[in-house]
Amino acid sequence: MRRHRASGRAGLGFALATTTMALWGVLPLVLEAALRILDPVTLTWFRFLVAALLLAGWLAARGRLPRLRALDRGDWALLAVATAGLAANYIGYLLGLERTTPANAQVLIQSAPMLLALGGIVVFREPFTPAQWLGFAAIAAGLASFFASQLGALGRELDRYLAGVSWIAFAAVTWAVYGLAQKQLLRVLSSQGVMLCIYVGCALAFWPGAAPAKLLAVSGAGAAVLAFCALNTLVAYGAFAAALEHWEASRVSAVLALTPLATLACSAGFAWWMPERAAPESLSPASWAGAAAVVAGSLLTSLGGRRAITPAAPEG
Repeated sequence: MRRHRASGRAGLGFALATTTMALWGVLPLVLEAALRILDPVTLTWFRFLVAALLLAGWLAARGRLPRLRALDRGDWALLAVATAGLAANYIGYLLGLERTTPANAQVLIQSAPMLLALGGIVVFREPFTPAQWLGFAAIAAGLASFFASQLGALGRELDRYLAGVSWIAFAAVTWAVYGLAQKQLLRVLSSQGVMLCIYVGCALAFWPGAAPAKLLAVSGAGAAVLAFCALNTLVAYGAFAAALEHWEASRVSAVLALTPLATLACSAGFAWWMPERAAPESLSPASWAGAAAVVAGSLLTSLGGRRAITPAAPEG
């Protein structure tokens, strides 16, 4: 009976982690479509606003709204850093996605967890096993190979691609800063409380530059795209949190490491289903090898040692 129950929990954990991976895998493709409807600032503001309202309602119904009176000046400073970091991650990823493809963005954003791991080693003196260092090296080598092979195949679009890579790199760095700040905040607030404060702060930060009136002109398929973008974060993170309750964090992270492959599969599926609207990703063998090395390195880093509490994943 006990073995059957453990097997059931593991199966549920795998299903929840796979759901999260699929949602994060398709997100860059939907965001690419959303950018044809709204500008990056308005789109980001809308996503944070919906996330803040829904999460606030969910926490209020359960009497779990964050108690901000317990925060001291240092905690407020960390909250400001975390908010600025996640806001920069979201907008940086969108600006990068405008200038490159979903597959490129998804592979390159995998540098974000790598930077967070480096920050954990430097700031928190976290231990790293030899297997994790090997995985770290594989991620770095895979990213370098992927980047170099893409440069050789771009030709006239080189400047646009480099601008996109720069924005994705900016998004990765700022997410690592956010992750380090959030980890400190978990001492005084729950993870949901931290995210609610950050969502509200980000929505307020993007409000002056947003154009809410544009939302009134959206209907039909466009409205469905925006609704998916807004709900994706909450549903994916909800499945992610539930997966951690039923399965080991290292195994959940290993499933999520397959997200770039999910993006490539979704891109191919959309191109087959709607060839007039979606073009398949064109990757050279060297690019495929680099992407595979990134995924393998992520798997090895996830399974090579125990992990502490994991922040929300970077945009993309």
